Amino acid sequence: MGRDAFEIIVNGLKLVIIFLMIVQLVPILVWVERRGSAFIQNRLGPNRVGPLGLMQLLADAVKFLTKEAFVPDTAKPLLYYAAPIFALIPGAVAFAAIPMSTPFTVGTFELFGQTWGPYTFLVQGYDIGIGIVFILGVSSLAAYTLLMAGWGSGNKYSLMGALRASAQTISYELALGLSIVGVIMMYGTFNLSEMIGMQQGGLHFNFMGYSVAANWLPNWGIFFQPLGALLFFTSTFAESNRLPFDLAEGEAELVAGFHTEYGGFKFNMFFIGEYGHMMVSAGLMIIFFFGGYSIPYISPEQVHQWAMTVTSTPNWASALTALIHFLVFNVKFFAFLWIFIWVRWTLPRFRYDQLMDLGWKTMLPWALGNTIVTAFVIYIASL
Repeated sequence: MGRDAFEIIVNGLKLVIIFLMIVQLVPILVWVERRGSAFIQNRLGPNRVGPLGLMQLLADAVKFLTKEAFVPDTAKPLLYYAAPIFALIPGAVAFAAIPMSTPFTVGTFELFGQTWGPYTFLVQGYDIGIGIVFILGVSSLAAYTLLMAGWGSGNKYSLMGALRASAQTISYELALGLSIVGVIMMYGTFNLSEMIGMQQGGLHFNFMGYSVAANWLPNWGIFFQPLGALLFFTSTFAESNRLPFDLAEGEAELVAGFHTEYGGFKFNMFFIGEYGHMMVSAGLMIIFFFGGYSIPYISPEQVHQWAMTVTSTPNWASALTALIHFLVFNVKFFAFLWIFIWVRWTLPRFRYDQLMDLGWKTMLPWALGNTIVTAFVIYIASL
């Protein structure tokens, strides 16, 4: 077996692990959302099945797997069955391109009768130089799954929900894409790992030949692009069909929208896809604006030096460094996932005309203005 074949196998295993991680995380997030919403609304939430209601997740899984499979007479079977399957793909494939920690190196080892190494493992599915372009391109494919579900169900409510979803996704993708143009211009790269590296240390920048530093603040993108961060985070709610932007499944008007005719495990697959997009959005938010997996004021080299004093072995020190940064990433990651849940149970749903007006008449002009101002400031700073 050659090195290329070995890397293909390793990357394939990492993709499987990331997909399983997303799938296993969804029930936990559902429990957090149900308990969190109960806390916000001053009620109890699930608390009967198991301690703190944790076994409710298993009960729900059994229910999803054993419910009767039902297909409407007017449905188009190919689209009807394909939609929930394809709903899982965009979020999982996009999340695999997000760096979750520093790479770690493994020394020489025996495998398949050959000696391998040293080998550097990336704590992500694959490293793509134009990572953000890839992630946005793959994530946008989610609109097709909603259209497939709506059209394939043969139900007018499902079709209306699918049409709303497609219009909403197209509208807010423009604002979302423009909101990060300022970040890309500021860092001068599409590579997510390079963006994280540029946000290390205390706040510092050069302006017209002068070095400006505010070391009491971390060098995060949020301090350079606060408007871009607000616009990006708001757009991710619309892209992932989360309240207050879940007009594609507005129960008051459309029963349940695009997934009205889905039940059991097929319905659960749409849920996994929605939470997958939440995870991608949270990951991108912390990479662009909150330093990614980096620790404020502490560089990965300093962490590695400390790990060397603990382990005294380069390989174990590299692994410990990666573990520490992975934990830091997850602290930020779960904080933003909680904000998604918090907002859902705090703000009321928009009307559809308000949703479209906000996207086209407010967020898109502000995102375009932020891009122009950022370009002008970068030009002035370079003089």
